[in-house]
Amino acid sequence: PEKPGQDSPPVHHIRITLTSRNVKSLEKVCSDLIDAAKKQKLRVKGPVRMPTKILRITTRKTPCGEGSKSWDRFQMRIHKRVIDLHSPSEIVKQITSINIEPGAE
Repeated sequence: PEKPGQDSPPVHHIRITLTSRNVKSLEKVCSDLIDAAKKQKLRVKGPVRMPTKILRITTRKTPCGEGSKSWDRFQMRIHKRVIDLHSPSEIVKQITSINIEPGAE
């Protein structure tokens, strides 16, 4: 059904992966990306929440080996979101040029 005179740009399936230690900034970046994509009338799937990675370190509180054996448990949570876009690459460059909050990658 396409007219022979029109050359539509090739549609790419683009997956954007966002990771952060802060959930609030990550969700804000996701919503900004999706709002920008919907303004351009693109097909968007997501944000898909991937399992949170929890990095744990258990260490002794005392710097030397003496004293009661008390332990500190530290952990860092890494949250991950995946967004799928179906669009030409020029439009994706415009969408992804929005300023990303510090802490989100």
